[in-house]
Amino acid sequence: MPKAPFPPETARPRRKISILSGDFLIKAAALVFSLVVVALIYSSYIRPAAEDVAITTQVRTTSDPDYAAPRTLAVILKDPEQQFAVSLWLWATILMGLKLRRLSVEGRMLQGSYLHLEPGERILPDDSLAHYKELQAEISARPSWRERVLPNLILASLHRFHATRSIQDAAQSIKERAEVAADEFEADLSLTRYIAWAIPSIGFIGTVRGIGEALAQAQKALAGDISGVTDALGLAFNSTLVALLLSLVLMFMLHLLQGRQDKLILEVQNFCHDQVVGQMKIPSQESGTPAFQV
Repeated sequence: MPKAPFPPETARPRRKISILSGDFLIKAAALVFSLVVVALIYSSYIRPAAEDVAITTQVRTTSDPDYAAPRTLAVILKDPEQQFAVSLWLWATILMGLKLRRLSVEGRMLQGSYLHLEPGERILPDDSLAHYKELQAEISARPSWRERVLPNLILASLHRFHATRSIQDAAQSIKERAEVAADEFEADLSLTRYIAWAIPSIGFIGTVRGIGEALAQAQKALAGDISGVTDALGLAFNSTLVALLLSLVLMFMLHLLQGRQDKLILEVQNFCHDQVVGQMKIPSQESGTPAFQV
């Protein structure tokens, strides 16, 4: 009796990357939100507070030449380079928050049951077609599952098991698809990694601009007015300080997210081995011989 036709093995659907894709629009909206929020904070608090410090310093130095201007947070952050660096840091934080939310959704998939096996029931090669169609129907009924990693790994293993009648090949298909999913997760972090590189570069731009302005004020400094030189050097050092601190925090957050991502891939593979591959059996094997050994 001929076997029922089995759907061809297909890769997990990939998210479209274009200027009108949902992923691109979300990232663009996050960038606009970051720029607007930081600009509002700077216009309403940072720069007014820095101007108050500058006015107070100017008044106090008139009567007390030894008075030193306080290095408040507003003074350190007031320049455009720091504003742009903070905006990029907030953007990267939002992107990582969205990625963490996606990983949480993927993690909750591990709490589900996908094959609905009876106690003691095993998956035979000829039965994998029915299980495949049943899970495929559930995915069609729940569009949010189409881009999830776990259901697609289960489909791949069922397909390979039916096609090759080999439990080892089914386990290998899970490993292959898990590696593809890990590569996709890594690709999603490429923009965040670029931002983590760009923030120190912005700090270095501020340093170069500050040193250039300080050199332009050299004649006034020789005449006894060093206020311009000190302001320019303040820009140079403050921009570098802020950029390096933001980069350190961002890289730490990125490291934690990377660890959560790698852990999820391992958990998904273990789930598939326990709940799918571990339930497979070849009819010709002798009873008492394990169908698959990890």
